[in-house]
Amino acid sequence: MARGEQATRSILFTAFEPSGDDHAAAVIAELRRRRPELAMYAWGGPKMRAAGAEVVAQTGADAVVGVPGLAKIREHRQINRNIAHWLAAHPEVAVHVPVDSPAANFPICKIAKKLNRRVVHLVAPQLWAWGPWRIKKLRRCTDLVLCLLPFEQEWFESRHVPARFIGHPLFGESLDMQALNDRANEMPRSSNGAPNIAILPGSRPAEIRRNFPVMLTAFKALRERHPGAHAVAGAVTETVREDLYARANLHGGWPQDMDVVVGETDAVIHWCDFALVVSGTVTLQIAKQAKPMVIMYKTNELMFKLLASRLLTTEHIALPNLIAGTEVIPELIPYFKDHGQLIEAADKLICEPSLRDAQSAALRAITAKFAGIVAAPEAADAIEEIAQLPPRRATNGTPAAATYSA
Repeated sequence: MARGEQATRSILFTAFEPSGDDHAAAVIAELRRRRPELAMYAWGGPKMRAAGAEVVAQTGADAVVGVPGLAKIREHRQINRNIAHWLAAHPEVAVHVPVDSPAANFPICKIAKKLNRRVVHLVAPQLWAWGPWRIKKLRRCTDLVLCLLPFEQEWFESRHVPARFIGHPLFGESLDMQALNDRANEMPRSSNGAPNIAILPGSRPAEIRRNFPVMLTAFKALRERHPGAHAVAGAVTETVREDLYARANLHGGWPQDMDVVVGETDAVIHWCDFALVVSGTVTLQIAKQAKPMVIMYKTNELMFKLLASRLLTTEHIALPNLIAGTEVIPELIPYFKDHGQLIEAADKLICEPSLRDAQSAALRAITAKFAGIVAAPEAADAIEEIAQLPPRRATNGTPAAATYSA
């Protein structure tokens, strides 16, 4: 890269899911704060644009869970061609930052490497869980993998892939406990000493379709066993809330003593005694407040036995158990037909306070692994380093203290 190009180096981010839009936006905002003059481009979503990236093309509006259809495959092939042409026309791009979505991003990484651009993976591909044989492909198409989970750095480095633990965004932000307490006190509570139960069924339509009816059945059974029990379902958006109502109408109607709260997951967690939750990042939100939970994920039994069971290489799937290295939370994954599993696991938490206390202690130990590590600044440090950006200037014109090691 010529000297003039080095002076105007820029960064390209590619993200294809709302979660990737979230992760990338935080890092883009941090880089924009540090370097207002830095050009950042993206195939991404609205949060990346709001954070300061120039969005070349919008992505993530119709993210696919599972095996993509032919139309989606064709769409991504066209995206790959567009990015290849765009990168060739923008030699000033020093680093490509693929964000999550390895199936969509791996071909783009290959394109970037062919054009002699460096690649920094933001969110480590979960090769330790699915398809570890892809490590050779990752080794060829990355310069650094930024890991959100504490065990990942050692896993990748032991396989000769450069990696760095940067912490998880969820643990880098402090909760306003007074505000959460005030909001939780406004929510209806159980009576007669019965539990307050949070129900967190996910945000994707397929997750809600499969999991929410099981959760409804479980709550109705728990309410019969523990009169006065109350539940609050956490919905990420108004669309999700309407989906929950529609699903309930197909499965016996909306139960008594259950409410829905939109966009206030942390408040719902603070309010509850324990949660019934779909496996995913939300389990770490619950862990952050050390609230007991039962984790489930209902999936297609035939597809799981034909495909997933052959590809899965970890003993656990739920994030708290992966981080702990043992099952500290009941993990009903995969969940097929028997509604009784969820009912009995939840009832056990209600009836045995020692189990709830043990879970809370284990979750506090998990949270401690992230103490003092803030993901966005750590990621920005790494990207600055790999891009070999010139030293930042302090307001008096002198070089600012380096935030990374060259």
